Amino acid sequence: MEARDPDRDRDAAAYTAAVEDWRSRRARIYESFVTGELADGQTGAILVWGDPGVYDSTLAALEEVGAEFECEVIPGISSVSALTARHGVGLTRVGRPVHVTTGRRLAAEGPTADDVLVMLDAHCAFAEAGEGYHIYWGAYLGTTDEILVSGPVAEVAERIRAVRAEARARKGWIMDTYLLRREPPARP
Repeated sequence: MEARDPDRDRDAAAYTAAVEDWRSRRARIYESFVTGELADGQTGAILVWGDPGVYDSTLAALEEVGAEFECEVIPGISSVSALTARHGVGLTRVGRPVHVTTGRRLAAEGPTADDVLVMLDAHCAFAEAGEGYHIYWGAYLGTTDEILVSGPVAEVAERIRAVRAEARARKGWIMDTYLLRREPPARP
């Protein structure tokens, strides 16, 4: 069986409530799969694009399903691993934390660590990071449509915005992730 993912109210002032409503509507679809499509002893699968263990709402929606079933998550290569591997950088540096956040939070709070991993940034909040930041950006990671850009934010921000807008217009959607890294001061 195939179903369309419900639309989410992206203009909602109450972001959390809009996401919870969307997730509940997804849960009803999953419940209909379990109760209406599978006989006792049969197995179903939901293919998920993204990182269900990191930031995807699929697992939370499955928790809302009112039918009894077993759930097994089979991990793949996360977009985080693909991003750092394709750029040839480590996610962590010695003695430094990594903050995982969304573009919405980055826009509201600014970078809260020297290394910030950002997902779901429709408004390119990285452009406001300030001087001294380097970005490792990627879209459609692990696919034939993969796009990579890296460099000092001040030098590549407009390029990323343009590439991102073009790719989203061409495909109708975009899934991108980036590592925003404050460069250490040069040694004297």
